[in-house]
Amino acid sequence: MFDPSSLKYDANGLIPAIAQDAASGEVLMMAWMNVQAVARTLESGRVTYWSRSRQAFWIKGESSGHVQQLVEMRVDCDRDCLLVLVRQTGPACHTNRRSCFYTALRDGKEVEIMAQMAD
Repeated sequence: MFDPSSLKYDANGLIPAIAQDAASGEVLMMAWMNVQAVARTLESGRVTYWSRSRQAFWIKGESSGHVQQLVEMRVDCDRDCLLVLVRQTGPACHTNRRSCFYTALRDGKEVEIMAQMAD
């Protein structure tokens, strides 16, 4: 059985987790997990992060309905970063966009490349 404490966490006990759409491969967001968030995600199938600002667990979609259902969790070669393959319901970003990565740097300028999703 996988032991979440076997991963390499930073000095704050956190590990970065990149959420990717399991079907399209689109990178949706990056957030942080601690050992308990990893365990809760694996147990429940609902992606759970650690909110650094609130110092609390954050189950993606708990209040917005924009749920991330775990398809697969992958560990990188250094064991210090996670790739979370998900089925995303609605936007992943709190700005109501499909992805948090909606700004591109082009010719030295920031360009918004993704509109907000319709309600």
